[in-house]
Amino acid sequence: MGLSDLPRERQPEASPASAGFPPPAQSVQSVQELAEENRKIRRLQMVVNMVMQVIAQDATLGVEEASAMVADTRRAALLMFPDKELAFNLIYWPRLQRLMRERYRMQ
Repeated sequence: MGLSDLPRERQPEASPASAGFPPPAQSVQSVQELAEENRKIRRLQMVVNMVMQVIAQDATLGVEEASAMVADTRRAALLMFPDKELAFNLIYWPRLQRLMRERYRMQ
């Protein structure tokens, strides 16, 4: 069995971008959209983290005010991502509910 009998790895075909051609306008658009979505995700994460810190640390914050902050956070998230309510409910809602239960000893 010689070297020529071994299976060869397939080499990826050269893409236009790797050959020195500029990427098509469509991929530039999607890169910009992806960057905008990432920016909005980071903003939402910061908002949720700040709300959670205020609820956890502010001893003068009442349950009504904290509930209003949680509701406002949800509204802000749905304004940024209108079609992602399920994602908010799966990712952030349980964290906020758990914090409210722990902070205010709710059932």
